[in-house]
Amino acid sequence: MNTDLTLRQSFARFLLAFAIPAVLGLAACAAPGGPATSVTVTANQSNVVSYWNDIANKTVLAAPTVNTTVNTTAEEQRPAFFHDVASVHVAIYDAVVAIEGRYKPFAVRPKAPGAGASVEAAVSAAAYGVLKTLFPNCSEVYQAAYEQRLAAIADGQAKTMGLALGSEVAAGVVRLRANDGRNVALAPYVSSAAPGQFRSANPTPIFRHFPAIKPFALNSLDQFRPAPPPALNSAAYAAAFNETRSLGSADSTVRTAEQLEAARFHTEPPPPSVTRNLGRFASSTADVTDAARLMAMIYVSFADAIAACFEAKYHYNTWRPVSAIHRADADGNDATPIDAAWKPVLPTPNHPEYPAAHSCTSGSVGETLRGYYGTPNVTFTWDSNVTKTTRTYMGIDDFNTDAGIARLYGGMHFRFATVAGEALGKRVAQWVTSRHFGRQD
Repeated sequence: MNTDLTLRQSFARFLLAFAIPAVLGLAACAAPGGPATSVTVTANQSNVVSYWNDIANKTVLAAPTVNTTVNTTAEEQRPAFFHDVASVHVAIYDAVVAIEGRYKPFAVRPKAPGAGASVEAAVSAAAYGVLKTLFPNCSEVYQAAYEQRLAAIADGQAKTMGLALGSEVAAGVVRLRANDGRNVALAPYVSSAAPGQFRSANPTPIFRHFPAIKPFALNSLDQFRPAPPPALNSAAYAAAFNETRSLGSADSTVRTAEQLEAARFHTEPPPPSVTRNLGRFASSTADVTDAARLMAMIYVSFADAIAACFEAKYHYNTWRPVSAIHRADADGNDATPIDAAWKPVLPTPNHPEYPAAHSCTSGSVGETLRGYYGTPNVTFTWDSNVTKTTRTYMGIDDFNTDAGIARLYGGMHFRFATVAGEALGKRVAQWVTSRHFGRQD
């Protein structure tokens, strides 16, 4: 039997809800005037944006993990690297374009004059101002870095003007993101016993507060909420169920060693993995304006995509494969055999299944790269500290496919969740890049 053909037929109606809008949206991102070109991202350039991207990542990852203390900020109590690093990059971008002038600002138009101001000083002051306000108890990460960077800039009017402009932008971004919702009080989570509903591995699933965090660019986090997943008694659900049951089992006889390696590659926790890998784009060009624009585009889209993803996750609150396979006798579908002893080959994250978060973010990153470079043929590398290997993706579709299928090989997700997640991430990125970061009129 042709498994791929069977799956395509089973998923056909479900995929139409996502594939058609995505294809229509992508047309606007094609390279103008002819066929798409190819771009290879090489991370070998040093600039002030990559410098502060590295410092911002280290600051956010070093943030205190306590939930309640009188001496920490909301960001230190509940650090969210996607949103916090996005704030830093928005400040960097707005500071740069206020001086350089090629692109429209994202959030802040400073009153301080830009003509003649030092870009190096402005970027440093913008990044430092955001980090110092959000993470005052992590100054050991950024204070010396700030002083060293400033010491390398010649004193004078340009430096003074740059510092004033960057500080003003930082204050504006901080005001924009103040009380962003991350400290929302949450009622205790109660797992449902209903078929199809998520069963938490412990009393507190993770990232429940994400749906309360205000977006950077979206009108609301449910703006691109995907359609419901296939009904439990449908053929599409049965096809996805049996695919993951077979490929993702701890004792699978059909999963290859290469497929297991792909699954493990994508299990490094997102904070260190994403910040490290996205950092390559900051050092992909010596042009500070281009670097600032690309990183702001990536992180704004990423932050809104992951928050929208978790809004959808907790809206639908669907069960993971391990619960679905253990309780298959309750789903009303004769094509889904129960297996009470089934175990996924890799640990299942403790949050609802649909849509898949890895696909939400890969879709967002890939679509941002498509919009920025004007082509889907962007070659770049990604590494994993779990497998200690590096993968080279020969285009954004390659990246999205790998990120999605890995979650099936690991027994964590159903295929329809990866399809929906990728579509959501793409639509968020299309929204961001079509409305922000464009050239000045």
